[in-house]
Amino acid sequence: MSDTLEAYFKQIEDQGGIIIRDTPRLDLDLYIQNYRGRTRWDRLFLIGRTSTRLCVDALKAAVAEAKRGKDIDRYVQAVEHLRTVLPTDQDAVLDKSWIERTGQANRAETQRLDAELKGYKNNLIKESIRMGHEDLGKHYEAIGDLSRAFDAYSQMRPDVSTPRHIVEVGKHLASVSLQRRDWVMVATNLNKLSGYQNGEEDKVFQPYQKIATGIALLGQEKYAEAAQCFLEADSTVASTHYNEIASPNDVAIYGCLLALATMDRNDLQTKVIESNNFKSFLQLEPHLRKAITQFVIGRYSACLAILESYRPDYLLDIHLQRHVAKIYAEIRDKCIINYMVPFSCVTLESMNAAFAAARKSVEPELAAMILGGKLQARINKIDGLVTTAPIKPRLKVQKSALETARNYEKEAVERLRRMSLVAADLEVRGLRRHLGGGGLPQSMQAQMSDLGYEESSA
Repeated sequence: MSDTLEAYFKQIEDQGGIIIRDTPRLDLDLYIQNYRGRTRWDRLFLIGRTSTRLCVDALKAAVAEAKRGKDIDRYVQAVEHLRTVLPTDQDAVLDKSWIERTGQANRAETQRLDAELKGYKNNLIKESIRMGHEDLGKHYEAIGDLSRAFDAYSQMRPDVSTPRHIVEVGKHLASVSLQRRDWVMVATNLNKLSGYQNGEEDKVFQPYQKIATGIALLGQEKYAEAAQCFLEADSTVASTHYNEIASPNDVAIYGCLLALATMDRNDLQTKVIESNNFKSFLQLEPHLRKAITQFVIGRYSACLAILESYRPDYLLDIHLQRHVAKIYAEIRDKCIINYMVPFSCVTLESMNAAFAAARKSVEPELAAMILGGKLQARINKIDGLVTTAPIKPRLKVQKSALETARNYEKEAVERLRRMSLVAADLEVRGLRRHLGGGGLPQSMQAQMSDLGYEESSA
């Protein structure tokens, strides 16, 4: 790697960025063909700033992708990064004539759409007003003004007339919120649409809703809920209906990794491997199916080895990158815990053979898990053993029986108290019953209301 590239990535690393120096398995051209829309540039730019092997190719592709659109800021940003990495490349020079032409065209289009929308509002045609706001929102989104795009899409709501229009508004707002990384707004806008997908035409929206909601939950680190969303995405719908946010391969990767991190062995078998719906996604990533199978049958070191071999690829994913370390740590903890379950005592040597890297020990990791309460065990350094904490079934049964007895006693006391109140005629009954249906005077009603009582309507 050249000194220029090394300095570039050193600067990014100092800023808290993630740098991948290993060669990823993905083919950049084939990878980016799975997407359309603005996410293509986002992914190319992230790969260019993350992978030392694909940096130049990704940044050059990002420059070309930006020039095919209308977002001037993205073009300038990609060119500046490419100039830092490869100053002599012809694409590293700003095309000022393109910037000027695109800027003039964007301003003219904005003025035209504003004028059309004002005309629609003067004519009071609701459908035209709705479409005018939608066209203006798409234009703002295309030029990168996401705040105005969100406002324009929001103003469509008063003029919607059909459930399908409501779905379109929610989808537009969710799309902009995804680009702004506003995960709460993504989930909020999509949850409002749960009762509107009834017809066959609305069926195509189901995977978009599930995948976008899953990405939003992933962004909030709600891994269990996110896994459920990805596993429920309809695999029979063509990817063209949702590939502006993710590809079918992404759905398989997100669903499998999050399921491994949050689900037990039985759920992995039934909800992932044997799922008729998710099977189509799982076939796109056979190595993940193998990893889950290895976990289910108890070959944890093989499962972890498969995942580690694909870590560089997952670190290049725009939504998964900052979660990979935590997800992998949770999967590794699960593997260690499940490995210990059948045994009361395991040698440190066997634990190192199963989980430790070359010439390293798993002992510090075990100690951290024990201190954190994840693993109920003890480490015997003298004999080189890891002993699980003894479980006393009799004590567990006794605690359960005592808790049941306390609950029964509490309920019995409450029932006896209620019976005593009824027997002493102290029960609060409807007031109309005592007054012959005449009710209370208004002054007494006000006093009773101030005390917190309400007159019964019985």
